[in-house]
Amino acid sequence: MKVICSSEESLYRPEAVRWRQRMEMMKPLGDTVVLLPCSMKKPYSNSKSHQKFRKITRSFQELIVTSPFGICPRELENTFPIQSYDVSTTGSWSQDEIDESGKLIKSYCEGKTIIANLSGGYLECCEQHVDDFINVCEDGRPTSPESLYNLRMELKNHQRVNRREKTLHELRSIAMYQFGEEAYDFIPENVKTKGMYHKRILSNGKQLALLNKDHGLFRLNLPGGEILKDLNINVVNIDFNLETNTVFAPGIEKADHKIIPNDEVVVVRGDEVVGVGKAIMTGREMEECTNGIGVKIKHRLK
Repeated sequence: MKVICSSEESLYRPEAVRWRQRMEMMKPLGDTVVLLPCSMKKPYSNSKSHQKFRKITRSFQELIVTSPFGICPRELENTFPIQSYDVSTTGSWSQDEIDESGKLIKSYCEGKTIIANLSGGYLECCEQHVDDFINVCEDGRPTSPESLYNLRMELKNHQRVNRREKTLHELRSIAMYQFGEEAYDFIPENVKTKGMYHKRILSNGKQLALLNKDHGLFRLNLPGGEILKDLNINVVNIDFNLETNTVFAPGIEKADHKIIPNDEVVVVRGDEVVGVGKAIMTGREMEECTNGIGVKIKHRLK
């Protein structure tokens, strides 16, 4: 589904506001953050400009500057709605756009070395909100041979991060974006991924979840539900034996009030995870409604 962002008012779309709020909890990996401009093509890695950037920057923390969403760490570029918004990239930014992106850049990059390959409004975000950064862009063209050469030479002076650390950081960032800051522990140290497109998330031979690359979020399996239950995240408590793939609101005793429709949730009876699925109502509605479907189950205990 395309998210159309055709005017400055798009800054206040619920999808954009919610994204920026969640970016406030994200942390970079390593000591250096590379700032890059967004592209028309989504996800960014599919664009010609970012294919050029990635040959140089893939071993560092990359942060894409964009409006109306503010910033996008590279590891979240496949996540809805950042992977499907449509906006004009004129390079001309309003002051509100500069401020929204600039504040997030400052918060995200605090204590890190900032290498920027930016021009126009993207660069103004840094100039107005960041005290110290290195801009390698020449003549306002981030993809020019001169800019790319400057970027490559500058990054030779900075420490790279290894692939395993990047994989863990990506999975934990997605978990935090989807479930909240406490979900950092959803991904254990021994996690493995399998799959060419959708990624199976495995630990100790059990599948915790499936990372669906169509929208960049996890779809829970029962072992993953066990972890979320222990973290007390998106838990729905019921008082009956779960024998179908539908949980109706009257059977729900308690539900996490942070749950919103389409969230992945864990259905618990007593202290046992009996199912995982997708919320149809908010958590508060699940507790208060006397009819209607609360959760559609994807996997349940047989």
